[in-house]
Amino acid sequence: MAETKTTVTAAAAKTTSSSSHQPKKSSNLLALLAVPICLAIAILFYIFVLGNPANFQGGVVGGHPVEEGMGKWFGTVYMGGPVVPVLISILLICLTFVIERTLYLSKAKGKFSGAELVRKVQYHLANKNVDAALAECDKQKGSVGNVVKAGLKKYKEMITNTELDTDQKILTIKNEIEETTALELPMMEKNLVFLSTIASVATLVGLFGTVLGMIKAFSAMATGGAPDSAQLAGGISEALINTALGIGTSAIAIIMYNYFTTNIDSITYAIDESGFTLTQSFAANHK
Repeated sequence: MAETKTTVTAAAAKTTSSSSHQPKKSSNLLALLAVPICLAIAILFYIFVLGNPANFQGGVVGGHPVEEGMGKWFGTVYMGGPVVPVLISILLICLTFVIERTLYLSKAKGKFSGAELVRKVQYHLANKNVDAALAECDKQKGSVGNVVKAGLKKYKEMITNTELDTDQKILTIKNEIEETTALELPMMEKNLVFLSTIASVATLVGLFGTVLGMIKAFSAMATGGAPDSAQLAGGISEALINTALGIGTSAIAIIMYNYFTTNIDSITYAIDESGFTLTQSFAANHK
């Protein structure tokens, strides 16, 4: 009978823990708005900034770009053709999510590192001062602090629990940490799929623009007589401009994606270390 009572209590504790960690409903409004807004900005930038008559000799849009200044570069990019605004919009989308993830992960890291928090929590738990450890989590204000705080609250609750044995208490603390971690990790990885997709799509779109430019270039050579040098140069220029924009955007996306995943891995490691610290401390100090 005593064993049956303990089992039921443990199940009830697990149910209570699960109900306190309901997934947060969050609409990804940024993802919904970023694509159309960036595309609109890119089209307007292409038409009114890159296609400004002042960027071309004689004010003839699509003619030879001016010889010097920023107008030279704007006019040259404009000559990349209709794929250019698409590539610019992809670049803007990439930069939007780079900024958004940078701001979120800087907040997720907290006021100080997760490894430092784990050391402080270890010290306070060794002195059996759970409240001081909780105060350190409040100071850290990051994802590691959130997970450790949830674990410490359950840790404190298990100290006074007389119905569960030590193994069940440790399992309860571990479950609390895992459930809190399961809520934190998706938020850190949110929107990274856009960067990984852009890393491939930008290159493909740039290659598409390159092919269109080369088609124009070869068309200039297929006239049967002397090739139109202006059209030939324009086609090659269009091809190279699209290639450069596609490769450049893809490179930014790849570098930043790897940077963010490295930061997330370091935070995840600190969370795992904190979970191990709490369970080991409880096993050692509250047998």
